[in-house]
Amino acid sequence: MKDLIKIEVNENQEPIVNGRELHEALGVRTDYKKWFGRMCEYGFNENIDFCTVSQKCPIANGGYQERFDHAIKLDMAKEIAMIQRNEKGKEVRKYFIQVEKDFNSPEKIMARALKIAEGKLNVLQLENTQQKQLIGELKPKADYLDKILQSKALVTITAIAKDYGMLAKAFNKKLYELKIQFKQGHQWFLYSDYHNCGYKHSETVEYTHNDGTKDITMNTKWTQKGRLFLYELLKKNNIVPIIEKEEKE
Repeated sequence: MKDLIKIEVNENQEPIVNGRELHEALGVRTDYKKWFGRMCEYGFNENIDFCTVSQKCPIANGGYQERFDHAIKLDMAKEIAMIQRNEKGKEVRKYFIQVEKDFNSPEKIMARALKIAEGKLNVLQLENTQQKQLIGELKPKADYLDKILQSKALVTITAIAKDYGMLAKAFNKKLYELKIQFKQGHQWFLYSDYHNCGYKHSETVEYTHNDGTKDITMNTKWTQKGRLFLYELLKKNNIVPIIEKEEKE
């Protein structure tokens, strides 16, 4: 039997036909939109028996007009052909029955099963690749953050600066440029927006001068909360720890 109408398959590997092509094959003279609306009155449901498809078609004035078409499942197409009650309808219905027999042959069923399995495998491979890429991108950050979050000890600015491959002097200057801290005498202080956030901890320390006299000074260290704050702030300014640079290279 010759091909009366083109048969395609949807994403679920189900046979479908184009509504307008079916309309033409049946030799229906009624306008497609009205005809299809009448066919739907027989109990066919959108997104179950058919799907609506829109496309832009060129018109005489050079513009475009939206036109609606339908992707119809084979069972619905067979019923529509039978509803016509004429020779054309009978011919098209017989064609669909033959198509269905061929479609459900063991060879075709196996071919579709392999195609579905291949599609699922491709999706899994893509997801696996995406996950590996994401893990690779996040691992350096996770490593450094784990280091911060797992520790409860106070840390000197020298130690934090070393994480970034910088000397304490340069690191303090960078924080000054970012308006995080200012210097008064020999001591660095956080600006008012940050000084009550628990980022630093200071304690009074007694020390001895070379001449034997005693004096006191403030020994200031960063908390892990403050260290995390610095990480997030510097990250926004494209400054990352050495560990993250090495992972990307």
